[in-house]
Amino acid sequence: MYNDEQNLYHYTYRKDGSESAPRTENHAAPQEPIHPQSAGPQGPVQEMKPVKKNRMGLKITALALCCALLGGAVGGGVVYGISGSGSNSSINVSNRAATQVAIKTVDGKTEMTDAEVYAANVNSVVSINVTGTSGTNFFGQEVQTASSGSGFVLTADGYIVTNYHVVKDANTVKVTMYNGDTYDAQYVGGDEDYDIAVIKVEATDLQPVTLGDSDTLNVGDHVLAIGNPLGELTFSMSEGIASSVNRAINVDGTPFNMIQVTASINPGNSGGPLLNSYGEVIGIVSAKYSSYASESVEGLGFAIPINDVVAMIEDIMTNGYVTNKPYLAITGGTMTSQMAAQYRYDVDSGVFVYSVEEGGAADKAGLKMGDVIIKVDDTDITSMEDLTAVKKQYSAGDTATFTIYREGQETTVEVTWDSVPADQQTNQQEATSSSDQNSQYDGSYNPFEDFFRYFYGSGYSGSSAHEAA
Repeated sequence: MYNDEQNLYHYTYRKDGSESAPRTENHAAPQEPIHPQSAGPQGPVQEMKPVKKNRMGLKITALALCCALLGGAVGGGVVYGISGSGSNSSINVSNRAATQVAIKTVDGKTEMTDAEVYAANVNSVVSINVTGTSGTNFFGQEVQTASSGSGFVLTADGYIVTNYHVVKDANTVKVTMYNGDTYDAQYVGGDEDYDIAVIKVEATDLQPVTLGDSDTLNVGDHVLAIGNPLGELTFSMSEGIASSVNRAINVDGTPFNMIQVTASINPGNSGGPLLNSYGEVIGIVSAKYSSYASESVEGLGFAIPINDVVAMIEDIMTNGYVTNKPYLAITGGTMTSQMAAQYRYDVDSGVFVYSVEEGGAADKAGLKMGDVIIKVDDTDITSMEDLTAVKKQYSAGDTATFTIYREGQETTVEVTWDSVPADQQTNQQEATSSSDQNSQYDGSYNPFEDFFRYFYGSGYSGSSAHEAA
């Protein structure tokens, strides 16, 4: 109640409206009433009439104060109603015991809840922190860089799988487990064309993941990703469905076959596991592909199918690189319509052969400088990117039929793929960074110039950066 007329904001919680102590009031002494004189020496005195004032403002103020008082009274009633002994108002609080998540063994037969999949795998996921250098500054000092990623334990003795782009420029690699243990990791090997890498920590009795069969994944199947988004939100899990199980995408000139998912994938998730509802790893998450043509995208995530790379991962663990990676032993570039028109070729697409390595697979099959590769088995080849993509269907030792354009005619040759030489594995990144420059041909550089100088007697001079295959 508001019971102090002089203080409109005074409030008491006592039910009877009284305060704990009596109020004292100061009363002025009564004054004699003043009566107007009925007459005076100057005659009758006129009574002064009060000036008539506008009372509208006072009425509005009084109405506002009444509303405030009424609101306070209602509030006081609510408080009393909740706390009073006779009230029926109550707040319901659940007394349900916390759900205990059972840690199940991943056996490929038992389907799990999302919480069970997380519990079964989180101790196999790692956070990766990388330091490196990115050239020098104006003063010639090396510029230090730092980045983060994810990975997963493949063997109990410390082999860990991640993306190649996570560790490719690393000077130091540190791995943190879910329990907080931190290890210094050594780079074992990787492959940029498949964006896979293997690192190793000196540890024992780690908990490895169980690999599944990515070929059994269907569009609409439930999938989960565990990783280190943004390099800070460690061991986070996101969920979604498989949007596509065989999505061909092209990133920086390199074609990839990927699993497309709706699970949230962000920088830092790279290298983490993509899991099915049985807790099996069916893919390697790659946040690098969550953007396209420098545009950020939402609701799209990608992962490398584990079946596409598991043999390569084992090869890297044993040899430090992919020993059975197919190699054609040529230097080639994309054929364009401008080039065909200028030099009177009847084909305006394919892969132009700039050089052939002596003793390599192409040389043994009879390919020559100036040939244009237009088909490999039943796959049409329109660019260097197509040739790079089709190579992923073969291993060293496999044989393929090449259809080529030579001197105005089409002919076929049988090519047995070589393996990439070990000394070229270290140069892979440099070769990829200069790949397919001819597909951007704008007329300022003539990619046929060296070729025609060679044949027309001007001597072979100059060199250009084309892609080895």
